[in-house]
Amino acid sequence: MAEEKQKNANFISLENREKLNVTGVFDVDSFDEHSIAAYTDYGQLNIQGEQLNIKHLSVESGDLVVEGIITGLIYTDNRPRESFVKRLFR
Repeated sequence: MAEEKQKNANFISLENREKLNVTGVFDVDSFDEHSIAAYTDYGQLNIQGEQLNIKHLSVESGDLVVEGIITGLIYTDNRPRESFVKRLFR
């Protein structure tokens, strides 16, 4: 019988649509001032907005802090092809 992987907790806190705190992030695939693609055990979290800026990212602890004007948060079931950090340091 195959063992199920324990999912890490995923918590989202949005303050005044200007500061987003997310836990349980294990990768960020892409980002610019209009969108950020973050991966969690519950799927890809697409963050949409304006003037988005990643203030803090720690894949070791799973913490992501984004500032800007947040206009949308959308989960999809897509998984990353390859880590952004791995692609960056090839």
